Amino acid sequence: MTASPLLGSVVAGARLAAAHMVGPGVPTPGARGPYTGDPIFNHGMDLVVWIFVVVKVVLAFAIVMVSVLFMVMFERKVVAALGNRPGPNRAGPDGWLQSLADGIKLFFKETLVPEHADRFVYRLAPYLSLVPVFVAFSIVPVGGTISIGSYTTRLQLADPPWGILVMLMASGISVYGVMLAGWSSGSKYPLIGAVRASAQMISYEAALGLTVATVVVLSGSLHTSAIVAAQHGGFLYHWNIFRAFGAPAAIFFIAITAEMARPPFDLVEAEEELAGGFNLEYSSIGFALFYLAEYAALVINSAIFTTLFLGGPDGPRIAGASVGPLWFVIKVLVLLYVYVWIRATLPRLRYDQLMDLGWKRLIPGSLAMLLIVVGARINWRWGLAALSGSLFAFILLTRAIEVAQSRQEEGSQFSELEAP
Repeated sequence: MTASPLLGSVVAGARLAAAHMVGPGVPTPGARGPYTGDPIFNHGMDLVVWIFVVVKVVLAFAIVMVSVLFMVMFERKVVAALGNRPGPNRAGPDGWLQSLADGIKLFFKETLVPEHADRFVYRLAPYLSLVPVFVAFSIVPVGGTISIGSYTTRLQLADPPWGILVMLMASGISVYGVMLAGWSSGSKYPLIGAVRASAQMISYEAALGLTVATVVVLSGSLHTSAIVAAQHGGFLYHWNIFRAFGAPAAIFFIAITAEMARPPFDLVEAEEELAGGFNLEYSSIGFALFYLAEYAALVINSAIFTTLFLGGPDGPRIAGASVGPLWFVIKVLVLLYVYVWIRATLPRLRYDQLMDLGWKRLIPGSLAMLLIVVGARINWRWGLAALSGSLFAFILLTRAIEVAQSRQEEGSQFSELEAP
């Protein structure tokens, strides 16, 4: 149903190719020898290690939940400020507990199940949207390592060998939650919204995977910690956003925005067309879980963007101390502000514009950047050849689109002349 298996193969192939192209001086554990992952497991799985794992899971869950409560209020406050309005200001200090009050209210509302709904799938769908978001956060390194006694662990929940592929897997599974929510509701409007949402998410997943493959080639590893390590050593200029001249980062940002159905790509729930979208028939806890998944995805995808392109927790020391988690939080907050700024500024796209951007612009552009980066990692001649070929293909594609559009316009004009 999704492009995830194919994209996983592409990214894995890019990783194998990068292992043979990494030059000296680039810290890529995956290309230099066996990579052991989190050093906490060097002690084996004794009781202390199990305690570390459980504590990290609880902390990760708490961080995501608190970040969602913060993000809801952060967005409302920023949008209000951009519109010269006070925003929520009743619940708590300056209104900052309003999202907590709204969440409590939703959980105590009555749960209504439509008469013609598939009850099991109807109740399962919100969890299929929420769980992958938490899984994606597990691979994000928010800092370096921390030592407690003789045990050392990463500030990261999990660092599996397949690394960033977990994010692609999570984005693929979340499509099922959206589609099943609309199908199981037993109503026409949620089904239309679900079809539109799944088509949009699948369309932009291809560009998303190709940009991730570009990062894998640059870093030489699938491990997110190794991707961060490959950007270490020079503030700013070693970050992948600059090493790849910004194009993969821009494509990833646009694609992940469309995947989350954030403005200006929020046609999934365009109220003037669909009366609410795929979750129209949900109330109480079901609606709250979808709402939680939406804002958790916003925070976590910002964290993943920071990991892939902005060096993760990389940043200058303050008073001689390493403050990686602080730099990580600052970068994520800047990205979240950009998302809110876009929401308050840009109008919604039409659906044909949405699809044209994904299939005719972002996918060819991300494929071209992948080829250019792979060529440049071999030598400058291959990079120049890939750049020349990409420009030639771009000219041909642009001309083909123009010819197709002109013929479509001529056909529509001819049909109007023949109409009685």
